Amino acid sequence: MWHRLQIALVFLAPVALIGGLYLLGLALPVPHLGRDYVIRMPLPAAGAAIGLPPIEGPTDPTRPLVVIDAGHGGHDPGAVGEGFREKTLALGLVRALRDRLLRDGGVRVALTRDDDRFLVLEERVAIARALGADLFLSVHADSAGEKNEVSGASVYTLSERASSEAAARFAARENSADQVNGVPLAGRSANVNSILVELSQRRSSEGSAGFASLILREGEGVLRFHPQARRAASLAVLRAPDVPSVLYEAGFVTNPEDADRLASPEGRERFATVMARAIRIHFARQTGA
Repeated sequence: MWHRLQIALVFLAPVALIGGLYLLGLALPVPHLGRDYVIRMPLPAAGAAIGLPPIEGPTDPTRPLVVIDAGHGGHDPGAVGEGFREKTLALGLVRALRDRLLRDGGVRVALTRDDDRFLVLEERVAIARALGADLFLSVHADSAGEKNEVSGASVYTLSERASSEAAARFAARENSADQVNGVPLAGRSANVNSILVELSQRRSSEGSAGFASLILREGEGVLRFHPQARRAASLAVLRAPDVPSVLYEAGFVTNPEDADRLASPEGRERFATVMARAIRIHFARQTGA
């Protein structure tokens, strides 16, 4: 009996010591971290408005607006290769595209992030919708694990099944202030709202598919694409019911050649040239110009 009591004391003594120090307001030094090892993060109040990024370019609000999203950021590095992180490569590509579009003029541009901050997926989509974007482009870089020979870019649009599911969920939301294509859903019947959202999602999907095809066409012979470059998936950042959306995987961080190319000024400029041309053609088609 006494033997069991000794064993229990061995395990309980540290717990009692830490508890006592906590009650006294003291802290124990932790190797490499020091005394202040508790991380506190302030969270925004529920329902707080999202801080919207600035819109750059022409001040004419009738000019088309593209919202460009650099994937990951902050504590989330994304895919990691030898000496490269996805969040850094994506931000470099996005900035190059922004600069190219602004230099050529005629298109308004907003970045979901222009620094190393973290945004949840829902925030990225919400920013595009809140700004009234005409096009949403999310830029990433892929990982193939230990298969560092896999390379090339790929273009994702929302799968047909995921598109229908997203439309159904959006229409079923209790938030009556939601709008699609500028049409408020408040005060309408559930059946009417479902039809409106479904039609909007279908139009958005068609725009997304057309833009994805333009990227592949304009990038032929300029960018290196994966053998299966055109893909569809259920991705959260592509679920906006009223904004054509595409996710571009620029290459593989785990492939040294891909990573070097994406990090180089020349590689970023090639990406920006192709993507800017695809964006302009897309908008020209939408306006019938």
